[in-house]
Amino acid sequence: MVLPAPGPALARSAAPADLVDAAVAGSPRALARLISLVEDASPQLREIMALLAPRTGRAQVIGLTGSPGVGKSTSTSALVGAFRARGLRVGVLAIDPSSPFSGGALLGDRVRMQQHATDPGVYIRSLASRGHLGGLSWATPQALRVLDAAGFDVVLVETVGVGQAEVDIASLADTTLVLLAPGMGDGVQAAKAGILEIADVFVVNKADRDGAEHTYRELKHMIALTGPAGGQRWQPPVVKTVASRSEGVDEIVDAIVDHRAWMVERGVLDARRRRRAADEIEQIALTELRARMGGLRDATLLDALAGEVVAGALDPYTAAERVIASMTASATGGGTIIG
Repeated sequence: MVLPAPGPALARSAAPADLVDAAVAGSPRALARLISLVEDASPQLREIMALLAPRTGRAQVIGLTGSPGVGKSTSTSALVGAFRARGLRVGVLAIDPSSPFSGGALLGDRVRMQQHATDPGVYIRSLASRGHLGGLSWATPQALRVLDAAGFDVVLVETVGVGQAEVDIASLADTTLVLLAPGMGDGVQAAKAGILEIADVFVVNKADRDGAEHTYRELKHMIALTGPAGGQRWQPPVVKTVASRSEGVDEIVDAIVDHRAWMVERGVLDARRRRRAADEIEQIALTELRARMGGLRDATLLDALAGEVVAGALDPYTAAERVIASMTASATGGGTIIG
């Protein structure tokens, strides 16, 4: 984690309202505390999110995904520099593999981004994936809300780099960048993994290497096969970069700006954000339902229904309906339904 400035002291027992006010005022310590509460699923989270909600909706969320080794961290660092040059505050959520021992982020030092460590307009935080598939951490949407409410203009989300399963970012970001590199078979992998459907901008990084032009042409060909752009369909541009030297990074930013303008003009941005909010609501609701189901595991109802299913007296769908009916009745003050 990179803390850009020391900020005012905060008591360990600071109230959620005080933490939110401090984060909005620019305290990196308050930001760190809030995101830690998100990761730990703190009982205070409901109150915190209620306090943050009126302040959200302004940040542009940009996702970076791609196979390991394509240069995601280096590209993220270069993009931070490009956005800062345009006077924008930038937050970074870097999703890392989890330690099998501590559960924390394995690459939490973010060594490739240390050049921004002293910039008060940049905040970088590593989040552990904790076994969550799809390249993200389950805490990512709530952490995004924290940075959004704190006044960051752009939030970059760098995924863990898990390959073909890494498509969750498309439902989280306003603009998704898919990074590829020459010599890694990524053109074939892009088609195989359905990445053509999730990419808003393709980035061929390490373009100074042999094979870069071939990868570029291959991508352009695959995009052309999808047909001409128009109406509600955006045709993703392909940008060649050498992120380690910041070459081509301004072209990525220009492509992001063009994509945002296209989305705003057609109402696509609002639709994406509504889907993102719907997914977030669904995940929170499912988590709550699983918690309630956990409470039923030792209860008479679930055990009795399981016995009936094993005996062949009841099918599992009907049993599930009875569990749902029981939970509904319990929430409204009714009794338990058995048989």
